[in-house]
Amino acid sequence: MQNIIVTGGTGKAGQAAIQELVDHGYNVLNVDLTPPAKLICPFLKVDLTDMGQTIDAFEMNPGVIDLGLRKPVGRADAVVHMAAIRAPGLATEEVTFRTNMLSTYNVFSAATRMGLKRVVWASSETPFGIPFTRELPAYLPVDEDHPLLPESSYALSKVLQEEMARQMHRWNPATSFVGLRIGNIKDQSEYHLFADWHTDPENRKWNLWSYVDARDVGLACRLGLEADFVGADHFIITASDSCQAYPTAELIAKCYPSVPVRRTLGEYESLLSNEKAKRVLGYQAQHLWRDNV
Repeated sequence: MQNIIVTGGTGKAGQAAIQELVDHGYNVLNVDLTPPAKLICPFLKVDLTDMGQTIDAFEMNPGVIDLGLRKPVGRADAVVHMAAIRAPGLATEEVTFRTNMLSTYNVFSAATRMGLKRVVWASSETPFGIPFTRELPAYLPVDEDHPLLPESSYALSKVLQEEMARQMHRWNPATSFVGLRIGNIKDQSEYHLFADWHTDPENRKWNLWSYVDARDVGLACRLGLEADFVGADHFIITASDSCQAYPTAELIAKCYPSVPVRRTLGEYESLLSNEKAKRVLGYQAQHLWRDNV
């Protein structure tokens, strides 16, 4: 799988995925509505809510693409699907749900119809119940088996997309789906903000103090393509530590004293567990804020 379409390649996660793939010798095409500020690979403007445009884009082979002619010259081998309204509150609930569901349906459908081998796609941490204002976590640390309790149309769309991936893989077992339940993405320019969160454990409790470096999101995307994997499954992608200076045990005692803790935790261990991603994908977070501040 050398020829990869990256949807949403102009966003923070998409740019990180493209950089990781290009650095490792992949041929990549960025499919987005907005051109990137930094051109790492060829760019094609595509509205993924339009099935015809989506299929046209997928017929491009990034290895031999001629964007000047806009002619299909073979097909991509796989897709990394990062395109979406990226968080709750950026648009109305209906627009967020409709846009994210329709674009993901078109990407998944085009991939299975055209026989792409792998779809790596951005799910989210939010289906677990974040920000945990209605219901507390069922247990800590949260893993992939935690109940899904979506609290927004954004989170609900991710739950339904995960089911869509399972059903579409059933329809065409030749296409496997790797869903990445990505935590709150940060890059190096944002690490100075962390100091402002350390005055009170209540800060950032809404997502269990989790985060992930954009470069590690790019790493997870590449590993999702390369993993010896068949099926449709999802994996939490976070840093291995929390964004807080307080030890994890203190954070739990202060903010979630009634929530069961299922195992012994490291001093600053993240409460969104990436153990499954380590085991199945070979993922290991490389960039921690503690090493950069």
